[in-house]
Amino acid sequence: MPAHILQEISGSYSATTTITAPPSGGQQNGGEKFEKNPHHWGADVRPEIKDDLYDPTYQDEEGPPPKLEYVWRNIILMALLHVGALYGITLVPSCKVYTCLFAYLYYVISALGITAGAHRLWSHRTYKARLPLRLFLIIANTMAFQNDVYEWARDHRAHHKFSETHADPHNSRRGFFFSHVGWLLVRKHPAVKEKGGKLDMSDLKAEKLVMSRGVYYKPGLLLMCFILPTLVPWYCWGETFVNSLCVSTFLRYAVVLNATWLVNSAAHLYGYRPYDKNISSRENILVSMGAVGEGFHNYHHAFPYDYSASEYRWHINFTTFFITAWLPWAWLTIGRECPRPLS
Repeated sequence: MPAHILQEISGSYSATTTITAPPSGGQQNGGEKFEKNPHHWGADVRPEIKDDLYDPTYQDEEGPPPKLEYVWRNIILMALLHVGALYGITLVPSCKVYTCLFAYLYYVISALGITAGAHRLWSHRTYKARLPLRLFLIIANTMAFQNDVYEWARDHRAHHKFSETHADPHNSRRGFFFSHVGWLLVRKHPAVKEKGGKLDMSDLKAEKLVMSRGVYYKPGLLLMCFILPTLVPWYCWGETFVNSLCVSTFLRYAVVLNATWLVNSAAHLYGYRPYDKNISSRENILVSMGAVGEGFHNYHHAFPYDYSASEYRWHINFTTFFITAWLPWAWLTIGRECPRPLS
């Protein structure tokens, strides 16, 4: 990266470091325990992000959990999607090379709509993007079809602030299946609705691009997530319709979903915790590979305002590479890096 860009980023805040080299301590010390990070509790952070930092004072109310209410529409649709995706796996050898490349490219762009868009830009405000990049990311987010940006960000802020409680939409204490996909198959816990409804979402409510979801989101997701990836291979290079539907659409979409869900499940249950052993989120390299950089999860929950979501920057983190790649064209301004954890 050009030196003037590094200076611009590192010079913006007195308590930051450059984005190139990992610290002398950290993960290289074999998971050495770091001192508790005061930023979890809202000390010395930007006021606008305090509402999505971990709140250790919140505790679940005592009493029996409410009865599960199954959302049968979601159960049936998810089952059909994964049956189509499994069939798509058997069709991959018969697909044209262009179809496989197109499906992979679509997967990467869709994933960036979640990781660089709904997550790091709109949920955590870790950087500021100008209109061309925001347009690209909201289109990519629509391709991913994981709820609109506003709902995704609201649930994610609740996940950070009330992590591993009933107010966490995908509470990993309820098991791998629930935190992976089960939370989408049942009605939300009353605590999720109550606490999520009290979060400060004024920043997103003020952004017309995000709040236009009521008009454009449903027709947009049908076009971008299902119709376009099915028709392009079929029409442009003569792929069979079944191959286009089951591989480019069903299989690709299922992979994007499960890669994202693994951040909620596997990255909260399997891995190591070098930054804060008092929280359940963990460093999981395999998740990071599938979720284009989102698997450094213990770090991310310790420092949610770092645009890189990892102390290693570009290492197994395509999302960070994508964000920083826009810098020379001045489409974005890095908002803040985190201070290094204390050894």
